[in-house]
Formats: sequence, C-alpha cells, structure tokens
Amino acid sequence: MSDFLGIHGTALALREQRLQVLAANIANADTPNYQAQDLDFNGALQAALQPGTGGDAIGSAAAAARYTRASSQPSLDGNTVDGDRENAAFAQATLEYRASMSFVESKVRSMLTAITGQ
Repeated sequence: MSDFLGIHGTALALREQRLQVLAANIANADTPNYQAQDLDFNGALQAALQPGTGGDAIGSAAAAARYTRASSQPSLDGNTVDGDRENAAFAQATLEYRASMSFVESKVRSMLTAITGQ
C-alpha cells in the first residue's frame, strides 16, 4: 500500500507530526521557560524515505528532525513562543496537510474507480 501512495503517505504522516509540534507551542505560550519547537519537514521526509529505515521510519525521522526554534523576541519568563509566528506557521502547515490529503484522496479515488469500473 505504501508503494501505491508513494511519497504522499509519508508526507501526510510527517505533516501531521509537524502540526502536533506547532500545536504544542501554541498550547504552551504562557508556560515559563518553554522553548518553541519545530520540525524540519524536508529533512524528516528525506530521512523517512531512505531505504532500510525500518518499521517506524516516520517516527524516527520526525524525532530526529525536531529542533528548538530560536526566539524572535526575548521574554522575561524564558518562554520563546511568539503567538503570531506560531499561528502563521500552524495555518501554513494546515494548508500543506490539506494539500497532501488531497493527493492521497485522489489516489484512493482512482484506485476505487479502477476496482469498481465506474
């Protein structure tokens, strides 16, 4: 099945991982000393698609591609979350997730058409 979806199944799973990281940033915007995180999507995708990466290639690639984002504004409590930046990143990541979902849905629809002949 992963051959059928190609890169799109892996991309969709990694985009979901990035959304979770960004959501955690937004949820912890008022937590003292919380360090904003992000996920290098392109690096994670390349790592996940490497041959012989094993069973949990997506989880391993996402964990390895996670990094602490540098603060754009200093904060007295040590929190590095910038609400506007996080909301913009989350909105963009949501659009990218929807695009990946559209590719997967298109592939599934074409498979169903081939199976049913309609």
